[in-house]
Amino acid sequence: MAITASMVAELRAKTDAPMMECKKALTEADGNMEKAEEILRVKLGNKAGKAASRVTAEGVVAIHTEGGVGALVEVNCETDFVTKNDSFLGLVNAVAQGIVKHNPADVAAIGAMPFSMDGFGPTIEDVRKGLIGKIGENMSVRRFQRFASGSKFASYLHGTRIGVAVEFEGDETAAKDVAMHVAAMKPVALSSADVPAELVAKERSVAAAKAAEDAAVAQAAGKPVQSAEIVAKRIDGGVQKYLKEVSLFNQTFVKNDKQTVEQMLKEKATTVKSFTLYVVGEGIEKKVDDFAAEVAAQIAAAKAG
Repeated sequence: MAITASMVAELRAKTDAPMMECKKALTEADGNMEKAEEILRVKLGNKAGKAASRVTAEGVVAIHTEGGVGALVEVNCETDFVTKNDSFLGLVNAVAQGIVKHNPADVAAIGAMPFSMDGFGPTIEDVRKGLIGKIGENMSVRRFQRFASGSKFASYLHGTRIGVAVEFEGDETAAKDVAMHVAAMKPVALSSADVPAELVAKERSVAAAKAAEDAAVAQAAGKPVQSAEIVAKRIDGGVQKYLKEVSLFNQTFVKNDKQTVEQMLKEKATTVKSFTLYVVGEGIEKKVDDFAAEVAAQIAAAKAG
């Protein structure tokens, strides 16, 4: 697969790794961005890891609470320009309110909820289709979470691109602080034990590959190679460090670096039962066109014709 300059630039933006290292990793990974990122982490360690990679898809995250029930929703569109459109934002807010009121079973069921706006209706889906025609850009509800467990509900919006919902018992200010912390530090689970097995396995694989790389470098330099027991301990240590870094309760609290989130919550007699974090476009890959290659191909085709 041809490695384009835009692919190299995208990997560099995600990892902060040197340009040539990015190109080598992409070549080795045959253009697979995720695999190339892992290769860089193995070769360069933490130098290649940014906490959050650049997100390309557009849209907004909205939150609505009413009568003890809350909703967090992400609605996507094609360009940042549309995220500021009043009609688009009206649709987003209607979706959030409808989720609280009508409790749809899934994303598909959202379309049937009643809503009229700008002469379109009588359902969310009718309005969505009408706005696509009016604005000239596709838009869709990507995901949502409804909160109605009976627990207290705190939320935080960072602009319109990051939204956090927290279910808790105890102090509301502490819960709000946790929501802000989640938006900043982006944990993947409440505790180390809750981190998904596939993420742990991936981290272990990266740590093992890094250890093997270090051993090969040491051997080539004629230096002593660490024993299998020491290597195993290093790998376990790396995994344990990762688990602490990505679990909410073990993270250092952003408003007080002298305590963990867990210690802060204990001090405030507050229990966090769950959190949900939405970052607009997270995990969505938007096609990046290689315009230089496209122009070259068109010129070549014209000459051939």
